[in-house]
Order: sequence, then structure tokens, then C-alpha cells
Amino acid sequence: MIRRKQIVLLLLFMVFALMSAKAQKIFITNTQNRDFTNLNGKWEYVLDPFKTGGMGGMAVYRNAVAKEKTDRVEYSFDKAQTLWVPGSWNIQKPELTYFEGNIWYRRMFDMPDLKKNKRYFVNVGAANYITTVTFNGKELGKHEGGFTPFSFEVTDLVKETGNFLIIGVNASRRPDYIPAEVSDWFNHGGITRDVKLIEVPETFINNYFISLDKETLRSKTKRINGKLQIAGDVIPEKARIIIPELNVNHEINVNKQGDTNFSVDVKKLELWSPENPKLYKVIVEAGNDIVADEIGFRTIETRGKQILLNGNPVFLKGICLHDENPLRKDRANSVEDAELVLNWAQELGCNFIRLAHYPHQENIVRLADKKGILLWEELPLYWGIQWNNPEVLKKAKKQYTELINRDYNRASSIIWSIANETAPIPDRNAFLGELADYIRTIDDTRLLSAACKKDQELDGHPDSVYTYNDPIMDKLDVISFNEYLGWYGGNPDECRNKSFKMGQEKPVIVSEFGGGAIQGFHGDSLTRWSEEFQEYLYIESIDMFDKIDGLAGMAPWILVDFMSPLRQLQGVQDGWNRKGLISEKGQKKKAFYVLQKYYKNK
Repeated sequence: MIRRKQIVLLLLFMVFALMSAKAQKIFITNTQNRDFTNLNGKWEYVLDPFKTGGMGGMAVYRNAVAKEKTDRVEYSFDKAQTLWVPGSWNIQKPELTYFEGNIWYRRMFDMPDLKKNKRYFVNVGAANYITTVTFNGKELGKHEGGFTPFSFEVTDLVKETGNFLIIGVNASRRPDYIPAEVSDWFNHGGITRDVKLIEVPETFINNYFISLDKETLRSKTKRINGKLQIAGDVIPEKARIIIPELNVNHEINVNKQGDTNFSVDVKKLELWSPENPKLYKVIVEAGNDIVADEIGFRTIETRGKQILLNGNPVFLKGICLHDENPLRKDRANSVEDAELVLNWAQELGCNFIRLAHYPHQENIVRLADKKGILLWEELPLYWGIQWNNPEVLKKAKKQYTELINRDYNRASSIIWSIANETAPIPDRNAFLGELADYIRTIDDTRLLSAACKKDQELDGHPDSVYTYNDPIMDKLDVISFNEYLGWYGGNPDECRNKSFKMGQEKPVIVSEFGGGAIQGFHGDSLTRWSEEFQEYLYIESIDMFDKIDGLAGMAPWILVDFMSPLRQLQGVQDGWNRKGLISEKGQKKKAFYVLQKYYKNK
């Protein structure tokens, strides 16, 4: 009898595990330009510090309510406190400042205009890190990754009144996660980006990939290549792409599987660039579905030690950036947040931003399209990654797939980076090599890079020469490296004696350099944490890097001071990394103007 019970329990556990492992089946791109119900706002929440998913033996997502005096219910959303969505829970409640457990959110809503011939999907822009999505008492699935969007279908569950969406978010860190256990930024937990209920036809265009064919760049007639992904039981035989300004109205033959490649020739195409961020309205039609977008057309490639934008050399005048609004000390999640930092970057003279160290909100990428700012995007393949774990490699591929699905059509995005400050060892080299190959199979329209480490000091090389021979460089289009001489080791004047030797004939980007300063603290040029020290360090560093053969750009660390639990020096850092050129209050430091002057004359 006991054995039979054990077997039944084991089978139930296996079924539950299989159900829990369900991931999104359909990726939906361009959610901003579809019909949707906005589910942002105040959500009730229940704390789940031990990550059990239940209270008193009851699953929290059942939304149980005591109806009789004899009923036992040991949690209550109805009487719970609230959190704003989107937003980091750490910032909203003092008691949650460093909380990294599990929280269950609830949102009640009605759908009086529910339509029978439509499909409905819960879409989450991002939630950090493991997310369990339930709807009206049914678990839909889980998503792993704190910075990429996901959707689950609720067509058969949604009703006109009394819907309850309950989402559990676990912000814990583990060695087999991406990022791993330690990072030099704040671990903003919770639902950090928009939540929507998306409405689409029964058969709809869930994704599309549209880009300029670089082989036709120099031709009068240029070719636009594309791919459609259509989801539904009945796939239409025809689809259509319309670009009114280019007089394009092109019919596409759709295959039965719904994934269809196409090309269309255009004349008088105006290319997208920082000087001329031209966007075209592009409309895609299939069956009863119509999706509109604004897309710029450009090419990005390398030739020798140059980066070519639309066939012409470009110098990337950049800066690094974290995805925070420093003024309200929260994860960025709005167009206004994006406007704040992009305006600062343009005032600095930037045409390029490194979005570090994880996918930033979609608003910043779309706004960069409009403003003409080139972007480097990356995953947090950073310190402590389990390079020998095949499951972690699968996670990296999945997260990159979601990022590329989201941002493929954005002209501003030109570089995918596959790692930051990771030491060359066989497992790491194999991991990143396979990831690089994988990315190229799903997107060959962008460049690949990584922030590499310099070689250890070798016999035969004078101390004044830094050499780079990382094996992963063979897989990259652009060689990038971080160098903090004058801050982590030595004084700024030691930059005058250093030079750089690359093991490849490829363009070079200095992906990080800089040092900390407290805005408003002044001293001489050798006084640490003073604006004058940071200013001096920038002067010496820029002069050192400007001599690199093949220098194609730089992205100093960093535009704005950002939150980090690793930085706790009282009266100086106070939980902030102070390497920003702008303080968390929006005040510019003296080094800001050093870099601004360099970019103006570059």
C-alpha cells in the first residue's frame, strides 16, 4: 500500500514537473503596435520567502478565498499590500531592499469587449529571474531570464468578468543562471517591464525579420530581404508587405508551415544612419492580421580594421549604460526613462551606446532608432558562468533567440556581444564559440564582439605592451577590451608608457575604461574620488587609446552612476558605482566635458 502511494506521488510529481517546465510556444514581436489591454498598475502581492508556491498547503495561484466560517485559507490577496508593475520590488518597500526570494503578484481585471474570433496572450516585457505565469487558476508555464519578453496564450481561459492573473517571480541567484551569483549591478527583482493582454486574430503574424541586402548596397535598385512567421491552424496562401513611401505593395506566397522568406526590390531607398535616422512605415498583412512598424534600412560590416556603416567607415563615439533611471533609483521601463539617458548621451556627443550588461528595455532600442544612436547589445555572460554546463549554454541560446526576435528589425542595433571579462579556458572557449556560431545562424546582419581580457605578462614582451590573443577573437568581427589602468592599478600618468598589440587584423573598440568620482568633491588630480582625478584619468586614457592601430570606437564606463551592492564605501559609494560621468542626481562631472570635447573633434 505504501509503495503504491509512493508510485502515485512520483507520477503526480512528474506530471507537475512537465507542466511546470512549459515555456512560451509562440514569440510575439512588436507588442507595442498591436491591440492590447494594459495590465500595468498596482498589483496585490504575497511574499513567498521559502519559494514553496503555497501557503498552508494551498497553491497561491488558486486565488483561494474563505467563503464559509469553517474554510481555512492561509493567505489573502484581497487584504494584501500592493506593488507597482512595472517596477523593482526592492525600490518600492524598504523591507524588500535586498530581498531575493519569491513574490506572487495578482491582477484582477474584466474584459467586457471579449471577442470569440480572437486569440489572447499574456505578454510580459521582462521579469527577474524565474517567472511562473498562471491565469484564472491554471499554471501556463515558466520563463527563465530576467531581461527578455515572453508570452503565454489564455484564449480558452479568459472571460468577460473576474479574471485573475497571478505571476510568481523568483529573484534568487544561482551558479547555473545567466547572470550567475555575483554581478556588479543591482539585482532588481520583480516584474520590471510592461504586462499586456494581447489580442490577435485566430491566425496572425507573430514575427517578421526585415533587413537590407548588403550585396545590393552599391546598386541603384536595392533589395529588402524578409521572413514572416505566421501562427494559426489555417495558414493563408498569401501575405503582403507594404511600404507606402517606397511604393512597395508586394504579394508573398506563404508556405504551409507559416515560415516564409521573401525579397522585394526598391529604388530611391534612403539609408538609416546617425546623421539621418530615416525610418519607413512598413505594413505586413496576412489573412485578417495587419501589423505596422517603423524600420530603418542600413548595412553594418567590417573591412580590415574598419567598421563600415552603409559601406562607409564610422568611428563609434560611445558610452556604456545600465538600464536604470537613477533619479528614481529603479529599473528603467518607459519612454521617458529612455529619453532621459539618450538625451544625455547625445549631449555628450555620442553616436553609440553599449547597453550593458544585459538586454535593456525595448523602448530604448526603438528610441535609438528615431534618434540615430548605434547600439551594442549583450547577455550577462559575465563573472562565474558555468561554462562546462550544457544546460547553461541552452539558456544562453534561448535568451539570445528572444533578444534577436525582439530587436532584429531595429536599425540602431549593430553589435551582439557574447561575453564580458571572461578568462580564456577550454570550456569557456568552446561555450562561446558554439554560441557565436548559433547567433550567426539566426542573424547574419550584425557584428559579433566580446569584451576580451589581455594576455598575462609573457617573456619577450616589455611591460609597456599589452597583448591580446584570446582564442575567442577568431569568432569575432570586432575586438573589444576593458582596460582600467590608472584606476585598478597604477596612476593615470602610467598610461603614457602603454601600447596595445592585437593578434588579429580587425577593428578595435575599447569597451570600458574610467574611474570613480563623487560629483561635487574636488581635490588635485591625484586625489582619489575627486572630479579632478577622474578628469585627469580620462585625459590620459583617451590619449593612450587614441594611438591604437585600428581603433574604431570606444565606450567608457559609464554614463551615469548606478546602483551596486558591491560598492559600500560609506560617504563615497554608499551602494553606488561612482564611475559615471553624471551623478545619480543628474549632475555632470568634469570628465564629462573631457570626453565631449574629444568626440566633438573626432
